[in-house]
Amino acid sequence: MLHMLISRLINLPRPQKMALMVATDVIALPLCFMLALVLRRGNFDLVQQYGLMPPLIIAALTLPVFYLSGLYRSVVRYMDLKVLWVTGVSLGTLLLSTYSLSFLISSEALPRTGLLIYWFVAFAYVVASRLLARSLLRLQPASARDAGAAKRIAIFGAGEAGFQLAIAMRASSDYTPVCFFDHDPSLNNKIVAGLPVHFAGKLAEQIDRRSIDEVVLALPSSSPGRRRQIVDSLRALHIKVRTLPTLLELVDGRITTQSIRDIKVEDLLGREPVPPEHRLFAKCTHAKTVMVTGAGGSIGSELCRQIASQGPRRLVLFDHSEYALYTIEQELRHSFPNLRLVAKIGSVCDSEAVESAVQGNCVDTIYHAAAYKHVPLVESNMAEGIRNNVLGTAVVAEIADRYSVETCVLVSTDKAVRPTNVMGASKRIAELVFQAAAARRNTRTVFSMVRFGNVLGSSGSVVPLFRQQIQNGGPITITHQDVIRYFMLIPEAAQLVIQAGAMAKGGEVFVLDMGEPVRIVDLARTMIEMSGLREKTENNPHGDIEIKVVGLRPGEKLYEELLIGGEVTPSSHERIMCSREHRLSETELQDKLAALFAACDSRDQLKIQTMVQALVTEYAPYSSLEGRLAKPVRSKPSHALAPLPIGLNRFDNQASNGHPAQAVEANQAA
Repeated sequence: MLHMLISRLINLPRPQKMALMVATDVIALPLCFMLALVLRRGNFDLVQQYGLMPPLIIAALTLPVFYLSGLYRSVVRYMDLKVLWVTGVSLGTLLLSTYSLSFLISSEALPRTGLLIYWFVAFAYVVASRLLARSLLRLQPASARDAGAAKRIAIFGAGEAGFQLAIAMRASSDYTPVCFFDHDPSLNNKIVAGLPVHFAGKLAEQIDRRSIDEVVLALPSSSPGRRRQIVDSLRALHIKVRTLPTLLELVDGRITTQSIRDIKVEDLLGREPVPPEHRLFAKCTHAKTVMVTGAGGSIGSELCRQIASQGPRRLVLFDHSEYALYTIEQELRHSFPNLRLVAKIGSVCDSEAVESAVQGNCVDTIYHAAAYKHVPLVESNMAEGIRNNVLGTAVVAEIADRYSVETCVLVSTDKAVRPTNVMGASKRIAELVFQAAAARRNTRTVFSMVRFGNVLGSSGSVVPLFRQQIQNGGPITITHQDVIRYFMLIPEAAQLVIQAGAMAKGGEVFVLDMGEPVRIVDLARTMIEMSGLREKTENNPHGDIEIKVVGLRPGEKLYEELLIGGEVTPSSHERIMCSREHRLSETELQDKLAALFAACDSRDQLKIQTMVQALVTEYAPYSSLEGRLAKPVRSKPSHALAPLPIGLNRFDNQASNGHPAQAVEANQAA
């Protein structure tokens, strides 16, 4: 009977629900005032003395106050304490005003001595009635759903995040919070959000005893190492584990049942997050016009999100991919409706397109993230890779200098250090371009570079590839048993790029602390286990997923480095180091770049590699035939290359259309 009544109340139209609440208060509020008078004297004498008129007057004054405070507009099932607090303050203001007015006019019509008591009684009635109604109405989902359909959830972490999650689950028809687990022994047997807290050592006992279906980690600030330990201990109990987002992902800090997601490998392989330093984070972004090239890519799009959160004056999105640009533009317009956005389609190799975006928007800061980054693809498309990565960088640097952009930051890679592939070498040449631009005497632009390793979850990284291979039933393909890589989360990488650029004085190569490297084969095994599967090996032929070694690809190294030389100094940020590395003079760089673009026009791979090595002496092309590093290809001395009478501000217009200057014919013999 009760459930039927509750169901009918829930299904009432909203105006009828409001009318029911008002009618209830019309009856209850006069009674509250009468009770206040009884409490004032200890008997009914004051009630008899004043009669019904004062209670009715006070009730009539109180109802508009409740309406204006939002009490009647709130949905009772989801009412929070803020509404009740506003109601109490509003009621107190009303009674204080009534008391003052009655005192000033010396009116005896209202019993002033009972007004204060009435506030306590009326506020207690409002709180008790609404909370009781909320509790009753929330019984309905539990009775309406099929028996056993709601998952019985244990929350790991009895802190603020766990508390918010438990409250959110109570309003949901999909989850039933059962208890908390926590590593803090002082919380054992305590009560949080009405649920018991158990020490983490009692996991196995309580999971079985309470028939728990799922454990949700409510530890947004915990380190990946701690998460990994918890996940491993729970995996041994054969129970599903999910999680709340990390601090880096919790942009607005709100936790709902929609926040719950599956455990990702990124949660277990990242490092302990370091909150960004506000002074650095906002220096080049807040109230600035900021432009991001490659805005639709993995790093570029996250840079846009982080910049948008800092209140820029305008954000200019620049990308050659229409779909990628559309996607990030729509996301930002939804998440930041007041943000002034400009979306520009164009290639960074097109100097006119870049110039139009910079000049037309008076850009203060540029983050240059546009690049081809997939090693095998660039290795088999050398000319296109070099044009995009090198020429595009030269164009951005020249336009930034020409229009006195305050800050220009190049997003580089660890593959630029002693590269064995064209992609890495092209990024090192891009660094040389920025170093030369920073060394110009009259430049007003602060140029800097930020170098880091692999980013977990970015397009083309091993994580999405392994995930797809597992979904397809395997095998997982790795290139070598001993390959190791540094990994970083996309949000952390973007935050550190922004902060590093804010510390630049000009020409620095900032190196991000990548933490401990990870063996790729261990990553593959972790992902197999996280999928609830087993590795298929000779000792376990009945396993689910095989790991297959296919050999190193052209240009791939067993491990990556972050520094070319040993000269590195700490910065004001604990995760960022500063390296001063060798550079070329602008004249020498211009001559060699012209020869490089001429080689790209010829599409002769050996000639391209020769010109690349003339710029990057550490470049050692990889021999795919022998599966080892080949002997470095040596070019002729730089003085044998006939210089071109052009600067960075001229060759971009010629080479961007695939037609470098004619004078490079003299260099083909090199």
